[in-house]
Amino acid sequence: MQSSSRPSSRHQQLTRLAGTVLQPGFVGTTVPDWVRRAIADGLTSVVLFGRNIVDPEQVARLTAQLRAENRDLIIAIDEEAGDVTRLEAWTGASRPGNLALGAVDDTDLTESVARDIGRELHAAGISLNYAPSADVNSNPLNPVIGARSFGARTDVVSRHTAAWVRGLQSAGVAACAKHFPGHGDTAVDSHHGLPQVSASAEEIAATALPPFVAAMEAGVRVVMTAHLLAPAYDPELPATLSPRILVDLLRGELGFDGLVVTDGIEMSAVTARYGIDGATVRAVTGGADAVCVGGEHAGEATFHQLTEALVGAVLDGTLPEARICEAAARVAEFAAWSGSRTRAVAADDAASDIGLVAARRALRVRTEQGRESVLPLVGAPHVVELSPTMNLAVDGQTPWGVAAPLSDLLPGTTSVRLTEADLAESGELADLADRPDRSGLADLLERKVLDPAAERSLVVVVRDAARHDWMSAAMNRLLGSRPDAVVVEMGVPNGAAPGAVHLVTHGATRVSGLAAAEFLAGRR
Repeated sequence: MQSSSRPSSRHQQLTRLAGTVLQPGFVGTTVPDWVRRAIADGLTSVVLFGRNIVDPEQVARLTAQLRAENRDLIIAIDEEAGDVTRLEAWTGASRPGNLALGAVDDTDLTESVARDIGRELHAAGISLNYAPSADVNSNPLNPVIGARSFGARTDVVSRHTAAWVRGLQSAGVAACAKHFPGHGDTAVDSHHGLPQVSASAEEIAATALPPFVAAMEAGVRVVMTAHLLAPAYDPELPATLSPRILVDLLRGELGFDGLVVTDGIEMSAVTARYGIDGATVRAVTGGADAVCVGGEHAGEATFHQLTEALVGAVLDGTLPEARICEAAARVAEFAAWSGSRTRAVAADDAASDIGLVAARRALRVRTEQGRESVLPLVGAPHVVELSPTMNLAVDGQTPWGVAAPLSDLLPGTTSVRLTEADLAESGELADLADRPDRSGLADLLERKVLDPAAERSLVVVVRDAARHDWMSAAMNRLLGSRPDAVVVEMGVPNGAAPGAVHLVTHGATRVSGLAAAEFLAGRR
């Protein structure tokens, strides 16, 4: 007699379907036992994060272990290069990001850089890359896209999105256009809250959608959703959960028939209102085929929690069984396609310096009249780097800046890095906008920057200065005392270009810092 506690065959079937539509992350640099068991039970995808990575060789061993369980397993990663890197999170990216490529505006270069990224991912055993960002950064103060976008113009973003897709997929790695229907015109970070796009449907169609259409025309097989509210299409549900956006717009009007994957489902934009279980169920019900999870909530417990949530939703009628079957079929179809594509492309381990070439080409320089003699730097400078708090898409441990490469080129270079927390300790944050004297800030900068730089050239490095009042205040205070200072902007340039010499790298990657340091030291 069968025990009443044993799952029924229907429950087992639904559990397998639920496991198919989840794309979980896990902790560790080897395959956990629970992941092996889940693959045997139908898990079709996993996603790797920086915590899973030591170096490319270790990643290749990890992916080989995973593929030993299922040779068509989808192994995904969020490797935009640029400011968002996973493979190079501990060393800094060896290729500039999208904003730099858009600034150069050479689609052949963009395609070559993307192929170089694809070559490295292919060698590491990755089959799906959650990139490129197809967002048009029409709001220059956007807190989460910024330098991850190819720029603020729809035509530029469209042609470079297509080039990036072609380049990556030519190396045997599937691309993913994100964040549909466009995250560029937002002012809230969806990791922490629900952004809203106030544009009309006509404005969105003209500005934000063309890069996704270009990606589809270039052969992209995956689109990632955005956790944002677009009232022009759906005044109630965020895009990730909205049939009007995922079914009527993406599949109906735009004709996309590939795989739809969610942005990280644990992000507050959707979980604050629906919880992680509710957001997962609503996403699949609304038209998503795969649910990315595990950036913050990784592990067996979350995987089983979401599996049971999906099974329960089918059993109680919240989630139509036909919908989860459709989603699982799309995941399986994509897994077979991407697996065969990965095997069909020969490995290419050739080293490339395309990243540094691109970073050099993206560098823009403005010199104040009469200050031409400031460069190249004479002797070792003092460098102050004003460092913002990173959004969760960017690994805060990833090296960036100009001080380190300048130290290699000009031995004896000294440096200090100041953060928002340093200003908080100086008592300046609470009344930064109200106190014109800012004596605490002046004292801090005198001790940390101006005194050490008294007999040296001063280099001030900022990152999205226009978005951070404290950073702008510190930069302006320094320039008031040292008008001969060089300013290096490593984020999105916006507004005036202060400093005797003003450099814009269009991103904060390791090679972007190196390109700036070479220029400052007169080595180019």
